[in-house]
Amino acid sequence: MGELVLIRHGATEWSQAGRHTGRTDVPLTDAGLAAAARLAPALAARRIAAAFTSPASRAWRTAEAAGLSGATIDPDLQEWDYGGYEGQTTAQIRRNRPGWNLWRDGVIPGDAAHPGETVQHVGHRADAVLGRVRPLLLRGDVVLVAHGHLLRVLTARWLELAPDAGRLFRLDTGTLSLLGTEHADPVISAWNIPAAETG
Repeated sequence: MGELVLIRHGATEWSQAGRHTGRTDVPLTDAGLAAAARLAPALAARRIAAAFTSPASRAWRTAEAAGLSGATIDPDLQEWDYGGYEGQTTAQIRRNRPGWNLWRDGVIPGDAAHPGETVQHVGHRADAVLGRVRPLLLRGDVVLVAHGHLLRVLTARWLELAPDAGRLFRLDTGTLSLLGTEHADPVISAWNIPAAETG
């Protein structure tokens, strides 16, 4: 059985500034694109049965740079919809909501393009992705190129934890992580490996 290979997209100006980037299509920085390209050797060495990417350009451009030009776009891999907090940093949000925590307190509704999601809704999307890719793991590795919070929720669901357990898994841009099994139990095989260390 193959492993689930998780890749968080490369850096963007918003990710570097700590701004919540849900559905806004912010491009990769040059450094983010270079980090994505450094993932290519590690992926080339694996037996990949399928690859999927979020529809956001920062994700599919990461996939292309990492050698996954044929990755299938999956809308369920979109980042958490941050609603009215889209584009804001945690510090900015806490000016109006002291002590705010995304995982516990959620988001407020935004405009039509950013209505917002609960962590449970993100968990349902992660479950849908896992339901589709699990059979493919019988043929080899499956690569998912997506976003920090979505991949953290997906990891929690892989481990059969509640979606908000994703708060326990820090995930940086331009990194590779592996989910697998041990004695039929779901496990994390590797986590948050920087692009420079994957080759």
